[in-house]
Amino acid sequence: MATVAAPKPAVGVSFLLSNAAPEDIFTPEDFSEEQQEIARTTAEFAEKSILPRVAEIEAKNFPVTRELLLEAGRLGLMSVDVPEEYGGLAMDKVTSALVSDRIAVSASFSVSFSAHTGIGTLPVIWYGTPAQKEKYLPKLATGEWIAAYALSESTSGSDAMNIRAQARLLPDGKQYILNGEKMWISNAGFADLFIVFAKIDGEQFSAFLVERNTPGLTIGAEEHKLGIRGSSTCPLVLSDCVIPVENLLGEAGKGHHIAFNILNVGRYKLGAATLGGARNTLRNALRYGKQRIAFGKPITSFGLIQEKIADTAAGIFAGEALVYRVVGAIDTALAALAHDAPASEVQKRIEEYAVECSIVKVWCSEMLERAVDHCVQIYGGYGYVEEYPAERNYRDSRINRIFEGTNEINRLIITGFTLKRAMQGRLALLPAIGKVMDEVMAGSAPRQEASGPLAAEKALLASAKKLGLFCAGAASQKYPTNLQDQQEIMGALADILIEILVMESAILRAEKFGGRSPIAIQLAQLSAARSFRIIQDSAERILGAIAEGDMLRTQMAIFRRLAKHDPINTVAIGRAVSEEMAAAERYTL
Repeated sequence: MATVAAPKPAVGVSFLLSNAAPEDIFTPEDFSEEQQEIARTTAEFAEKSILPRVAEIEAKNFPVTRELLLEAGRLGLMSVDVPEEYGGLAMDKVTSALVSDRIAVSASFSVSFSAHTGIGTLPVIWYGTPAQKEKYLPKLATGEWIAAYALSESTSGSDAMNIRAQARLLPDGKQYILNGEKMWISNAGFADLFIVFAKIDGEQFSAFLVERNTPGLTIGAEEHKLGIRGSSTCPLVLSDCVIPVENLLGEAGKGHHIAFNILNVGRYKLGAATLGGARNTLRNALRYGKQRIAFGKPITSFGLIQEKIADTAAGIFAGEALVYRVVGAIDTALAALAHDAPASEVQKRIEEYAVECSIVKVWCSEMLERAVDHCVQIYGGYGYVEEYPAERNYRDSRINRIFEGTNEINRLIITGFTLKRAMQGRLALLPAIGKVMDEVMAGSAPRQEASGPLAAEKALLASAKKLGLFCAGAASQKYPTNLQDQQEIMGALADILIEILVMESAILRAEKFGGRSPIAIQLAQLSAARSFRIIQDSAERILGAIAEGDMLRTQMAIFRRLAKHDPINTVAIGRAVSEEMAAAERYTL
């Protein structure tokens, strides 16, 4: 197993209540030599093998996709998460995320790769019997076989437990018969193995291993999609599909454990993949922008274009800090487990960071959405034309806000899980809220004293945490028993939590450079300024929704005291960042 730097173990959601130091978190600056080598290998494969064949991939030439997946298998990129005894490399989660990150130069191929290595293969790794693992994992590790995950149905997207697919044990007790339909199944057009979810006797939510050539399994026509057009997406029809009882995956009635535990991994891997997409998008925008001359100058020299470049670069910097902080924390939690620890223990350690995984998914997918929008605008009219990459990148990015649970569902998870942990006594949220409420009602809210080039940002972060606690307390007082029904408020609270974690991660990452990288400081400053603006807006929405009259005026006075700060010169900082990126024609960190 690859060696990972060991940051201080963290409790899930503890970022809201405590102040981490740079050495407490894992960032890209902590990658081991082995991890860096795998990142280089993946990036080289992406650049030399995937990019030249993007047109074929987009044309749904699936033999090309299969060929590239086999090549990825020969390089070991398909087997990072597979145990060694089944032909895998059994590497850490940071390495697995790095592969997802660096391979994402083509969104369509990235989806095919991730659907196979993540939600397609992990259920067998975690829940398969020794016989199932022996039969399938060696083939999945090499790319000889490709896997797909069949959960969604036309009437049950986010409401996954409401599936209609049925399974029935035949009288001989040796076979199940499956009936139902599945929708939007990635890799379905060429997958060899399907993880299919159905309810036994209409009650027990369960998972089954269904091979492609199973009688009664029909693959529907390819969907014609807005984006990721080069990935395969088809419906499945199960019509008296008979499989042996040995193909039940996990326990009968326990399929929800498979469905939901896999999603935490899918969420942080999706976040990692968006980083690769954003870097590629920025590179395209910079190359085009330097060549495009307007009014006698390249458009990268104009302020409003520089603003877009700087915003994209700051998003990538903060996204890297966020993704690898969360995945590094997961690796630290898993490092204490024995090599042969049961899958349930692995999942328990990962589930500790379910809120953080949802934050990664939401923030990174929306960061990429912003990046591709900037890119289209930099290309101008050409950005709307299929011949240029900006158009495809723009279409491809949209699915990320739907994949792995919609961003709306994930926002409810972020706030809901945080409040649930507080009520269970697993998170000291209520005492922290009480302390802040006492502080602000007494009129004393001292600002944190900080030093160094990021002193102002660290003070902002301290204020952001107090604002988050204040808003959570005020909302809980207004809705003591049914806050979960106020989705708009829950969403705004989630946005505050999201931006606090992003803000802190970017600041701590920049501090790790110890003043050696002015660009890291500038990127952290831009990111923190943007995060705090979102936190302010979210807090105002919450307070406006829960109070009126004198109460609202009192709460807004507290809000203004907590949010008080002097703005930094983001214009000058953005210009400096943009000039460095434009000179290199790429993201430079």
